Amino acid sequence: MQAIARFFSSILSPLLMPTYGIFLVLWVSILCYLPLGTRMVVLLVVFGITCILPMIVIAVLHNIKFIEDKRLVNRRERWLPYLAALLCYVGAGLYLTHIHMQQWAVVFVWGGAVACVVSLVVNFKWKISAHMAGIGGVLAFLVRLRMDGLAAFNIYWLVCAIIILAGILGTSRIYMNRHTFWQVVAGFANGYICVYFVSKFFA
Repeated sequence: MQAIARFFSSILSPLLMPTYGIFLVLWVSILCYLPLGTRMVVLLVVFGITCILPMIVIAVLHNIKFIEDKRLVNRRERWLPYLAALLCYVGAGLYLTHIHMQQWAVVFVWGGAVACVVSLVVNFKWKISAHMAGIGGVLAFLVRLRMDGLAAFNIYWLVCAIIILAGILGTSRIYMNRHTFWQVVAGFANGYICVYFVSKFFA
């Protein structure tokens, strides 16, 4: 069970959620009709900005002994990596705006940035789940795609699959003693609410 919990925590890492979200934008929404090469370039750039760069920052902070564990188990060590992640979200948002990505797609990243701000602020007093914020944001964006008629096909079962994965991820985080039940719930609510309402009012 421990190995299974670690597996889901790894493949559903918050650092990967922006990439998963943009993948869904480019392969599930009406933007799926763009040339494959164009979609791959955008996906790889977002992956580099929101996953590779934060990983480098965390590795550097670990090497200089600013953080003890790369998994950021200690709440007090999370603020600088969270700040770095926030700046990377902003960078990804600016990149997508620069290439004239549709506003309804860019707001997914801006909603994620807002969730990062909430996580950063809450983290000073309480440990909140960044994993759950990430998957909550992806689910909210899929819901918005379905509600706004922007999906290229019926994504009902995809939404259901993400809900199931969110449940598995939350259970994994609790099983590994990374978070309590309420920290998991709060993290999911943070990601879902921020992305849902940013996409609702600014798309």
